Amino acid sequence: MKILSFLKRQNSVLLTTIIGLIIIGILICLPTGYEDALIYKGTERAVGKVVETNNSAIITSGLIQSGEQICTLEIEGGLFKGKTLEGVNFLSGSLEKDKIFKAGDRALLTISHDGDNIKSIIISDHYRLDKEIILLIIFALFLVIFAGKIGFQAILSFLITVLMIWKVLVPCYLKGYSPVWVGIGITALLTAIIIFFVYGPDKRTVTAVSGSLLGVGTTCILGILFTDLFKIHGAVMSSSESLLYSGYQNLNLTSIFMASIFIGASGAMMDLSVDITSAVSEVVMKKPDIGPGEAMLSGIRVGRAAMGTMTTTLLLAYSGGYISLLMVFMAQGTPVDHILNYKYVAAEVLETVVGSFGLVTVAPFTALMAGLLLTKKNSGKETEK
Repeated sequence: MKILSFLKRQNSVLLTTIIGLIIIGILICLPTGYEDALIYKGTERAVGKVVETNNSAIITSGLIQSGEQICTLEIEGGLFKGKTLEGVNFLSGSLEKDKIFKAGDRALLTISHDGDNIKSIIISDHYRLDKEIILLIIFALFLVIFAGKIGFQAILSFLITVLMIWKVLVPCYLKGYSPVWVGIGITALLTAIIIFFVYGPDKRTVTAVSGSLLGVGTTCILGILFTDLFKIHGAVMSSSESLLYSGYQNLNLTSIFMASIFIGASGAMMDLSVDITSAVSEVVMKKPDIGPGEAMLSGIRVGRAAMGTMTTTLLLAYSGGYISLLMVFMAQGTPVDHILNYKYVAAEVLETVVGSFGLVTVAPFTALMAGLLLTKKNSGKETEK
């Protein structure tokens, strides 16, 4: 029996790996429709090493710097490889967006040219892609070393999620499709794929996916309702106004914000549904004659323990990037009732509380599905996770 279980598990891993690689290949080849942006017509993107800088045109006023920095650059690749050229680093007076280069830095360049005739060189930013790749490789190695085959499948899930967001979700939003329905569709598909990678073709997959999506549906309904009640406009999202000014005035930013609520919470819901499903499956395996009601209660008890940390996880995930804003409020002596009433703060409260509410509902939903699908009278014996 153990040998059969092992063989079944190996076949499941092979199947999910093949499916994962096929999905990744399809997504990589899938065009977004925005590959040939007009802004980059007649340009060459390259990496250049800063050889020398000229800061004489920089105007400094306290912490703020404006004007432009002239950099002498040695081009490292592309059509102009090996040439030494001058590029301009424009400074707008924003500490958030501006960057200052020094000799030895590597920069990402946009070279505007007409054949061999160079019109201008704009320095976009410091070149970080090589370091990002190193970081991702280290992360992948640690994941595979400590989690084995499950770690490899987690990498596949990660890649599929990134590609699905970039290749499907974002283009659909830009093309004006309903953000809520597109978000639900993408979330449901990712949930099914990722949990399938965990369990393979197994009734536990159906159980965890069902529980997670019921929680997502609850979060979606509450997000739509309270976004309207709170009178939140989608422009509270970072960079959303820049999107409107780029020629996409017809986008429904508020609907995109609504979708972001349940998309942002879906990962935690997936995690909790898998935890409860695995726990109930283990209980059923140890006690095959357990009834659906008792199995459901066991799942709810597991969920109670997990919900306490999950809600805090969401709070930290949503609010971690707002420490500087909280410091500003405290430094200015802003009353707490005023802080909570500001639109952008209310938006964060909405995301955190509605997402947590979805987590609260995932536990009973998943426990109910586990009781119905995993007990002996409904599903027979399940293989160990």
